[in-house]
Amino acid sequence: MFTQAFKRITLAVALGTASFSVQAAVTVTGAGASFPYPIYAKWASDFDAATGNKINYQSIGSGGGQKQIIAKTVDFGASDDPLSQAKLDENGLLQFPAVIGGTVPVVNLNGIKPGQLKLSGEVLADIFLGKITKWNDDKIKALNDGVTLPDTNIVVVHRSDGSGTTFGWTNYLSKVSAEWKEKVGEGKSVKWPVGQGGKGNEGVAAYVGQLANSIGYVEYAYAKQNNLSWTAVQNKAGKFVQPEQKSFAAAAANADWKGTPGMGVVLTNESGDDSWPITAATFILLNKTVAKPTEVKTALEFFDWAWKNGADTAAKLDYVPLPDEVTNTIRQVWKEQLKTEDGKAIW
Repeated sequence: MFTQAFKRITLAVALGTASFSVQAAVTVTGAGASFPYPIYAKWASDFDAATGNKINYQSIGSGGGQKQIIAKTVDFGASDDPLSQAKLDENGLLQFPAVIGGTVPVVNLNGIKPGQLKLSGEVLADIFLGKITKWNDDKIKALNDGVTLPDTNIVVVHRSDGSGTTFGWTNYLSKVSAEWKEKVGEGKSVKWPVGQGGKGNEGVAAYVGQLANSIGYVEYAYAKQNNLSWTAVQNKAGKFVQPEQKSFAAAAANADWKGTPGMGVVLTNESGDDSWPITAATFILLNKTVAKPTEVKTALEFFDWAWKNGADTAAKLDYVPLPDEVTNTIRQVWKEQLKTEDGKAIW
């Protein structure tokens, strides 16, 4: 009887060990937008510490993220350029927002402190069109009474890769400048009239940091992390506002997530005295028919965990967490639309 009892205990331990092995750490692969990389990296580190599961996210640009999820070479893609409902349907994809942030103009001008220089959308468009070529141009001086501006050529820096940050930037310029809209337009990649390209937010930040008298555009966290001087920008209400969580949240306050196909809300040039004019949501893309349920379910658990536990972290990095009503809607969409190959829900 003792031997039989010992065997039962041994079996129970073995089963427990087997059960534990099933719950071993999962590694999830994702790739895409550099815009949210700082917060995804921090969330991933904290998620690993809390659960043992790893999120391997590569910052390769929104264009790359879209291509990789369509090719099914990653568990999730990420893009700041939301796909249309037609494009989502064509590729069998689900799209949802993950977090909100802001794109900021950054400059490398001797003696100019962060937030000191003021620029309007029209002036930004003219700079990137190559129409304004000197920092002491009358149009810039008119916005910056009392600021000493150098008589030097403006060095324009833009993205060289397919970029959701570029989509938001060019979408904004198209809304505030008819000439920009006609000559250049909007998109992840455009034919730039002037300037030199850097790969990723990282590349643009590095170039602006190195090149005197330069101007570029990056996600706000990159400006702060690289000690770059951002500019104030005049918004739709005519107010000069600073990039900060408050102004990003103001721009996102009236977003119609449910009424927008694919939840693909674009937040540029929003109304409101406090709204930052180049605010953006960043999005996650998943294949609706899930070939790797364990990895994709873990990806969902990561975002669920981040929304529940990572709001303060997002705020510290100057991102805006999604409202609870939005994340609750997203979870319901997961439940309804993500299925395994044999038709089982994974959430």
